[in-house]
Amino acid sequence: MANLNAEEYKGFESIKRVSENGGEFWLARELAPILEYVQWRNFERVIDRAMLACKNSGFEINDNFVEIMKTVEMPVGEQFVTRGFADLGKTPQQQDYSEAGKAPKAKEIKDYRLTRYACYLIVQNGDPRKEIIALGQTYFAIQTRKQEVQDYFDRLDEDNKRLVIRGSVKQWNQMLAESARRAGIIGEEEYAEFQNAGYKGLYGGETVEDIHGRKGLEPKEKILDFMNSSELAANLFRITLADEKIKKDNVVTPVGAVTAHNIVGQEVRGAIVRAGGVLPENRPTPEKSVEQIAKEQIKELKEQAKKKKLMLDE
Repeated sequence: MANLNAEEYKGFESIKRVSENGGEFWLARELAPILEYVQWRNFERVIDRAMLACKNSGFEINDNFVEIMKTVEMPVGEQFVTRGFADLGKTPQQQDYSEAGKAPKAKEIKDYRLTRYACYLIVQNGDPRKEIIALGQTYFAIQTRKQEVQDYFDRLDEDNKRLVIRGSVKQWNQMLAESARRAGIIGEEEYAEFQNAGYKGLYGGETVEDIHGRKGLEPKEKILDFMNSSELAANLFRITLADEKIKKDNVVTPVGAVTAHNIVGQEVRGAIVRAGGVLPENRPTPEKSVEQIAKEQIKELKEQAKKKKLMLDE
């Protein structure tokens, strides 16, 4: 793991707390601004996805995401803006600055007490365009996670296997995109050609557009969201090998990157053939997208949390 005393990790270290028994934890409301999330509702969506990932990794959500309520003083007047409460309902222009100087009001707000693992899952599900997210992934990395997921993976049903692999594909695709960028692939057209090269190798000449049409998807639907676990696994293998090859061979040109991706796709296809497996284009297309499954499971988790809270209130 990278040196956690490095300058770029000080933000995460500065908000780390230690419990009475010596355990470390973070508060979601303090982590959000570090990860450059201004609005709590946007950050809470990331927490929802992280909770789902926690469940599918075989860990107890309540052990890692402890929901707490705390009382805060609501700023008034100009303080509303200067103290960063702009996402609570009004724009600066809508504020009544005549309220300045009045006694602040108290409000109960929801927060989460997060383990290091919970923070790791949050940054894994955060906005990949933010540089701070990449730093967070390094800071909160847990070396044993892959083995823990693998141990639990075989017990998952098909929907949850798709969720787990799709999450890994997303993260590795980000790494592959960065490797492609370092090789000189900058524009959207160049990147589309690079991606198609890998798919054409794995799918016997089919492009993204071809696969999209064969699966009968709507224009905005993503082909990776409509793959079963085996097809996703084949693509994860393609992506990880392509990233490794570009780095290992020190590919520094767009042509070289496109060629490397196509070769890797062909090699993965060849491995499937030699093993007597089912080629990816012959795999059935699931009825539900991974996104739909995730939304349904997040909704179910929230309903279960509400029921549990009602039982406690009784």
